Amino acid sequence: MSPSKTPQTMKPATAAKKLGIYLPAAPAELQEAPMTRETLNELLQSPPEWLVELRLNGPHPRDVVARKLGVSISGLARAGVTDALTTAQIKELLEAPPEWLVTERRIQAEVREENHRVNDIKAGKRAGAESDDPVDRRRDASAE
Repeated sequence: MSPSKTPQTMKPATAAKKLGIYLPAAPAELQEAPMTRETLNELLQSPPEWLVELRLNGPHPRDVVARKLGVSISGLARAGVTDALTTAQIKELLEAPPEWLVTERRIQAEVREENHRVNDIKAGKRAGAESDDPVDRRRDASAE
């Protein structure tokens, strides 16, 4: 006889992160007990009303707030935004952006632009390395 396997479980914080929700706003049963992968998959496949509502209206965790505002999580911290924000609060910030938000969005755009530039350089080096066949280099040297 083979022993029965115990289901894989995760901490409530991990489950909330995978669901994309702010844990303190979740129902008590989600906050207090470990969740099995099977239960998580069920929630992802057919989310209950409370999960749909949390995802739509919040409050949202910092990573979601940062993404919706177009800034980094560090940018939120620099601005002193430590609380979870609702969709309505995020919308208000986007409609009348405070100076910190304008600054952080500019910084985020510059970082993305720099990352894009670096990736282009790396892609060029990779393409150059692939065409640097040692046999071709020997032929070129002997032709001179």
